[in-house]
Amino acid sequence: MKIKAGIKLGICTALLLSTLAACSNKDASPGAAQSEKGVKITFYTVDQNNAFTDLVKAYQQERPEVKIELLNAQAGTDYIQKYEALQASSNPPTAAMLEQQTVLKFKDTLLDLEPEKAKYEKLTLPGTIERNLFEGKFVGVPWTTQGYGLLYNKRVVEEAIGGTFDPASVKTRNDLEALFKKVEAAGKAPVLIHGSDWSLGSHYLSLAYGLQSKKVEDNRNFLEGLKKGSVDLSGNPQFNGLLDTFDLLKKYNLRKNDPIVADFNKDTIDFAKGNAAFYFMGDWAWSVMDPVEGRDKQFGIMPVPISNNPDDYGNREIPVLEPFLYTIDKTRATPEQQEAAKQFFEWMVTSEQGQNAIISKMGLIMPYKDLKVKGTNAISPSISNYVKEGKVINLGMFKFLPGDHYAKLGASMQKYLINKIDRKGFIKEMESYWKSQAVN
Repeated sequence: MKIKAGIKLGICTALLLSTLAACSNKDASPGAAQSEKGVKITFYTVDQNNAFTDLVKAYQQERPEVKIELLNAQAGTDYIQKYEALQASSNPPTAAMLEQQTVLKFKDTLLDLEPEKAKYEKLTLPGTIERNLFEGKFVGVPWTTQGYGLLYNKRVVEEAIGGTFDPASVKTRNDLEALFKKVEAAGKAPVLIHGSDWSLGSHYLSLAYGLQSKKVEDNRNFLEGLKKGSVDLSGNPQFNGLLDTFDLLKKYNLRKNDPIVADFNKDTIDFAKGNAAFYFMGDWAWSVMDPVEGRDKQFGIMPVPISNNPDDYGNREIPVLEPFLYTIDKTRATPEQQEAAKQFFEWMVTSEQGQNAIISKMGLIMPYKDLKVKGTNAISPSISNYVKEGKVINLGMFKFLPGDHYAKLGASMQKYLINKIDRKGFIKEMESYWKSQAVN
């Protein structure tokens, strides 16, 4: 699986786009226009196994007066750049599936969906809409959720402890280490850390920002404080707790002799086959795990405990985000086209045909209450349970991270992983990076 280094949301975005990848539609013309018999809209996305093509056909059978033209781009950086080019040409698509940082960049060109907000708050799981506001505005409809943390291989863990494993029993860092010791005593590696910059800098380190507060605005202010140099990381309990846990993961890491090889396929397959009990990763790993011959069958996810106080925020929650949103243009689209796009979006996320395409065909998780379709991703039920119970770390601040964050600070995390720098050195590099952003 090729990792796209230019994706701003890190591997969440890269793997989701890879999952949705399809050939570009070179004959499609951008823009949207009224048709003689009804309304015509354009929809910018990446098709996977013709999933969106099939959805459009099904929708147009129900609504023949609506013509939808798909504008497809290749997965990866090209997907973002092509959308930016369409914006620059003043001929944007009527509707587009955009990652969060692109939504933030172009939010002033997108239709305010405030009239739809109450409806989607009822349709989605608690907290979903709040996580996806842009300076208080609702400009994008969520369609999938991704979660990450410590994936666990149920068979390996239960063989080590000699009984049924309840992830809720791990409430603190000490609990986690006690469990690691049992796994190690049973002859298995306790945990696997994927040593790439996106995993370390985008996913693990980003927890340091999301854990500051349950409120996105507080966490955004924390980022601004880092830019101004008013935040002292050496005295920040969430940041240091996160690194204390990282030290524990380093100690019991299956790859500790060569930790930054960072072969995603190999790491994921090793975990799927039970060569490690835990794996710091997200549900997107399932696309590699599922076809592995001889893999184990039962997997789940649990939080990364960051302290020895079970009541601390983060010890019982997993980080979640909605990496892509459905958006509508307000600069060129007519009111009729905007309304047609709204209705198409609602149909995709609430109809059985739409849910089947997203959950079964694409293998993704939806943050909606009334799901008519059951997916095959063995990790998704665990994530869905955390979301339903409200036990989530709000990563709404993710969209405010600089585009080079995971590459720059991921490299610093790699140096910390191999003990090339100590904590003091890592803090120095991290604080220097953020101060450099003050002029950007």
